[in-house]
Parts: sequence; structure tokens; C-alpha cells
Amino acid sequence: MSTKARILEVAAALVAESPDGDVSTRAVCEAAGVGAPALYRHFGDKEGLLSAVVDHGWDKYLATKRDRAPGTDPVQDLRDGWDTHVEFALHNPNLYRLMNSPAMRKPPAAALESHRILTADLQRAAEQGKLRLAPELAAQIIMSANVGVALMLVSRPATFTDESVSRRVRDSVHTMVFTPDVMAAPTATPDPSTLDPSTSEADTSDTSGTVATTEADDSRLPATAARLNALLRQAQAPVLSPAEGALLTEWLNRLSNAPRS
Repeated sequence: MSTKARILEVAAALVAESPDGDVSTRAVCEAAGVGAPALYRHFGDKEGLLSAVVDHGWDKYLATKRDRAPGTDPVQDLRDGWDTHVEFALHNPNLYRLMNSPAMRKPPAAALESHRILTADLQRAAEQGKLRLAPELAAQIIMSANVGVALMLVSRPATFTDESVSRRVRDSVHTMVFTPDVMAAPTATPDPSTLDPSTSEADTSDTSGTVATTEADDSRLPATAARLNALLRQAQAPVLSPAEGALLTEWLNRLSNAPRS
């Protein structure tokens, strides 16, 4: 193992073991058995060392993404992706906080790769007509929520104690970005003891059916726009000029990303 690799490995281990996630360059040098000049020669300063630890962390995280072959259902891939993201944070709390620290002024290339992988999965969902937003906007929404939940779970474990929080937030966010038919789940038969005697079962069914139909109607236009946009990007021989393509893309993005009540 090279001196640089040994210093990096030791620094990552000390970050993981540290009570507050911080390490000193002196502690790293002592644990790695090197002098300070060697550390500064390879990493410049403490910030450079921590940046390298962050890069190492992102590579470790992306190892779970790069080796994954896309499944037939992009929505399930996105659910699994959310869950593995949170699991990584819970197993590497100090590293995860450092990876998402505002002190890291420049996002690592691996962080941008992670965002591209997420966007690609959403692109597949859009091609299948399952997305009600443009993939780029949906990726920003999902990534913001996923990172936010993970940071709360590792930073405030005494407050965020309910194990279902991540799943609940995930499903709420996915309800916003996917079409209603994707998120529809079989409804359980209601307990007769909890029903209002003045309300018949038929009335309840009619109401829920009307709500579902309304939601589906509201999502049809944005979902169609998102799908058409995704399919046009996959076209082998574009029939529009670059200017026409850019204009159409702008219109389709407006239709799919317009705020809805």
C-alpha cells in the first residue's frame, strides 16, 4: 500500500471512530506512521485530506450503485435506491455528515455521478409514462428529501426514533413525482365498527373512486409531456432542428413541471 493510500485509509477510519466526526492531522500522522510533510505533500492541508476522505466515501457509496443492473421496473429501482442511501448513512454516520457538509465547497465528481444515476432511473420511468414531472426536477426533489431524511436520522437520532420516517417521506415524495396509478395500492376492507352508520359502503366507494379519477385526470397532461420529452431524447434521428428541439423541450418542461394545487 502506498503512503498516500495508507494516510487516506487511516484518516477515513479515524473519522468513523471520532465522537464528533473531526480528526486532527497530528492524529492521522501518528496512526499512519508518517511525518506531517508526507501528509501535506500528498493532500496539501487538512481540508485537502478531508476532501479526499469525502471522495473515498462517495466511491464507497457508489459501489452499491455502479454494480447494479437496471431492473425492469424503474420505480422499484428508485424505491430501493432511496432505502440503500439511508442505510449507507446509518452505517457511516460521520462519513455521511462529512460527505454532505457545507464546508466542502466544491461537490465531488462522484456526488454529481450519483445525481446522474438518479436522473437516469427517472428518465426510464418517464419513458414508461410513470413520471408526472421532468426527470431533472424530480431528481432534485428526491435527492433533497433523501439527503434531508438521512441527515436527520444520523444527526438527531434521539429525536428521529421512528423507523418508519424514511419510508413515509419516501412514499410521500414519490406520490408527488409519479403518476397516481404507480402509487395506487390495494385498499383494505374498512372495519365496520369504525364506519359512520349514516354512510353506506356504496357512498364511500363512490367518493374514493371519484378522488382517484380526478387525480389521474390531473396527472395525465404532465405525465404525457414528461414521457414525450423523454422519448424525444432517445430518438435516433431527430426530425426537429436544434432550435425547434430546444423550444419544444422548454414547452414540455413547462407542462410537466407546472405547479399544481
